[in-house]
Amino acid sequence: MKTTLRIVSIFLFAMNFMHLARGQNRYELNSEWYCKPLAECQTSGEELSSPSEAMEDWMPATVPGTVLTTLLNNGKIPDPFYGMNNEKIEDIYDTGQEHYTYWFVKDFSEKARKDEQVWLSFRGINYSVEVYLNGQKVNQEPYEGMYLRRQFNITGMLSKDGNNRLAVLVHPAEHVGNPNGGQGGDGTIARGVALQYTAGWDWIQPVRDRNTGIWDKVFIEKTGAVNLKNPHIVTLVEGIRTAHGPQDPATIQLSAELENTQNKEVSGTLNYSLDGETIQQSVSIPANKTIEVSLPDYSLKNPKLWWPSGYGEQHLYDINIQFVADDNLSDSEAVRFGVREIQTEWNAHTRSKQISVNGQKIFIKGGNWIISDAMLRFSEKRYDAEIRFHRDMNLNLIRIWGGALPERPEFYAACDKYGLLVIQDFWMSGDANGRWLDPYKKDDQWTRRQYPDDHDLFLESAIDVIKMLRNHASLAMWCGGNEITPPADILYALRDEILPELDGTRWFIDYSNSDEMSYNFKGGNGDGPYGIQDISTFWGDKTWPFNSEVGSVGTGDAVSLRRFIPEAHQVIPEEQDGTEKVKDEVWTYHKYIDYRDAMDPYGKPTDMEDFASKAQLVNYNQYRGLIEGFSAHMWDWYTGVIIWKTQNPWTALRGQMYDYYLDPNACLYGLRTGSEPVHGMYDPVTGNIMIANNTFEQQFDLMLKVTAYDLKGESKVLTQIFCYIEPSDSRVIMSLKKKIDELRAEEGMFLSVQLMDEHENKVSDNFYWLPDASGNYSGLQAMEKAGLEASAKKISDTEIELRLSNNEGNTVSFFNRVSLVDKASGERLLPTFYSDNYVSLVPGESKTILLTYENLESNQTSIEIGGWNMAKQTISID
Repeated sequence: MKTTLRIVSIFLFAMNFMHLARGQNRYELNSEWYCKPLAECQTSGEELSSPSEAMEDWMPATVPGTVLTTLLNNGKIPDPFYGMNNEKIEDIYDTGQEHYTYWFVKDFSEKARKDEQVWLSFRGINYSVEVYLNGQKVNQEPYEGMYLRRQFNITGMLSKDGNNRLAVLVHPAEHVGNPNGGQGGDGTIARGVALQYTAGWDWIQPVRDRNTGIWDKVFIEKTGAVNLKNPHIVTLVEGIRTAHGPQDPATIQLSAELENTQNKEVSGTLNYSLDGETIQQSVSIPANKTIEVSLPDYSLKNPKLWWPSGYGEQHLYDINIQFVADDNLSDSEAVRFGVREIQTEWNAHTRSKQISVNGQKIFIKGGNWIISDAMLRFSEKRYDAEIRFHRDMNLNLIRIWGGALPERPEFYAACDKYGLLVIQDFWMSGDANGRWLDPYKKDDQWTRRQYPDDHDLFLESAIDVIKMLRNHASLAMWCGGNEITPPADILYALRDEILPELDGTRWFIDYSNSDEMSYNFKGGNGDGPYGIQDISTFWGDKTWPFNSEVGSVGTGDAVSLRRFIPEAHQVIPEEQDGTEKVKDEVWTYHKYIDYRDAMDPYGKPTDMEDFASKAQLVNYNQYRGLIEGFSAHMWDWYTGVIIWKTQNPWTALRGQMYDYYLDPNACLYGLRTGSEPVHGMYDPVTGNIMIANNTFEQQFDLMLKVTAYDLKGESKVLTQIFCYIEPSDSRVIMSLKKKIDELRAEEGMFLSVQLMDEHENKVSDNFYWLPDASGNYSGLQAMEKAGLEASAKKISDTEIELRLSNNEGNTVSFFNRVSLVDKASGERLLPTFYSDNYVSLVPGESKTILLTYENLESNQTSIEIGGWNMAKQTISID
């Protein structure tokens, strides 16, 4: 049987090669679009879509993109991300919908060969649309809803000479909301099935066009008589697996939809090949019908498993699913997937859900994600960079917040690559959908509770999104909404019918802070808080057992701030008494969250640069302390935590590990250190020294070394001891509270907590700065300068190795920021990825940092480094 299957596989491969042009002939319409406001164009769609219609005075359009993106790219509006520029752009609530209703036109060349079908596919339009091609209307039925894909068979509409014109009229949503300062404005934006945050939130100003436009990709695809759609791959991995070594078999289940475009029955074979075997199923498709076909289960021997980041490799398989009729390839779909299984169970001790992958429990260290860009300027490259940052923070999960959108497949592909599990919310929020009494909202809670107006459209969109995303290994959970369940009929349909049928192997959470996920024993909303906290609270105060949103500050350094704050407003933000606002309008407009008195122990900031530098010290401590506090209580108090939030789609001044321009701040590196796979840490409440193990491996013969340094750089070893820790666990080693309190009392101190393996390699390197007995960093304020010796060399086309050394005679060289810059302009090169940053070196210590930047040219770049007690210096690259 195996020999026969291999012969069939070879035959199908050869046949696929001969007919590849048909089977995978798919391309994007992403250039040479033109647009015009409806108010300036009274021509009908039939006339506009005639290739002979003149287009001389039309404006170049950005597709995929929004109306606002096109206007910005044509210099018609100022950059809404800079200063107060957003106030200079007319809001759709004031102008009326017609102002942002646009025609989009695209000429393209295409002919249909004999027995060939040509399809026009839209992956997302906001909000309703009329489509015309060569003088004919394409969508005979309404096409609306931001999250719906649509595919149209345009074979019979193509011109005989191959010159075609597509004209698309895009209308904004009927309910755009009054951006009155509330979360989601007056809430009425939630009457549609679209983004809610575009009417404004506490981390963004209103998006003036509400993201109207052809915002996602447009494709032309060619097939034979049968169109293969929406393949579905399920992988079943039984038992408790390890990340290494031989594996027991895993089961692969595959199905796909087959659409017959002919007026007669079509028979053929659906098949795919994997690991040298071909799995196939004969099928007959009735005339003009779409059916779903399941292939026989396949037992994959010794599978290469997919694991979350930090626990194992992210192995991925590529297959080509084909439908062959009459010895001709009719259509095929390439699919990349990972072999893994997500399991959940209730942890009765913590009273929260516990997540496992391939039978191994995972302590969740997650981040909340809004959207990559508020103007929907998505790209595979930006997605890759952002998800890489999350991987570099040693996180293992991203939750996509319900006031935004179902992320694009390219986002999930990056999560597959880097090992980030994903929770995908559906499109509800407690704010706009009625959980709370809210004076900003137009309608009462009972009315808002039934948003959106069209429940059928919501469910149709949900079905389509599930089909689009379900093959990604990273997709771990679906969530009904942010801080509220959907209305009952939507909830029951999703939970009891749609998800069991379309994607039955993933956990469905009814809402983001549900008791089903995390039992609320404290009262209140079940998540938060969202402001700066004393570090001791993360360690000593028990919060919800799987907190879906808890976060803090995130202001970038002065270089970051100058990118979007005009010079006249580059000031120290001063809070207005009794409000959350500050005196400067730009800081307030960009949603600055106050640091309260957290910087005072370092000395009052003297200007914006000093303020932003001291903010980084607070940033680092906040997020290291947060993740350490949760990790210290893993499986006892907590099964996980999700930080609110890790990024911003706009130039906001809160809750971010890197800014909109992809420039990391100290939040990222504090979180990275605190989230190390194997980590030594200091509990500021009890004085305990602890170890956290976020791996599946027992850790034997770990050498724990704790060293105190005074502000002159003199050292004292407090303990040096071999330790052991179980997999996925945390434990107390000893308390050093009395010693540490004595040493830090007068002027503060530094504390180094290191772990080394049996080869004396550093496994964990954690460096604290502790205040004096009064809570001030008096010693830091009087530190002597400590210059570093530095050298850098290019080791590949994308990598630089930077070596830093602190001489024996120096004190500690503290909190040094490394930046890759353009040699001519001095501007930072973004995004650059650093193996570590904001680094401190004790006397006699050397460290090596790896910098990664795309298309690196050493003769045009240099490295800038400066810190708390070291003047800024520039280093050439060899």
